[in-house]
Amino acid sequence: MGNQDQLQGKLEQTGGELKENVGDAIDNEQMENEGKVDQAKGAVREGVGDVKEGVDNAVDDFNNRT
Repeated sequence: MGNQDQLQGKLEQTGGELKENVGDAIDNEQMENEGKVDQAKGAVREGVGDVKEGVDNAVDDFNNRT
């Protein structure tokens, strides 16, 4: 199960992909570019969530050993 950042990042990526595709379909370059930016922001947010999850798991492992 993912954390909030991971889930929000995936949603941003999906929304960005949709925006990019709509922009392409209606020949709106600005909308396409906004979609690409949204996808990149989502990927970063998901990466932050991955790091948080890794830290949480490491802390849990440490606590279970002590």
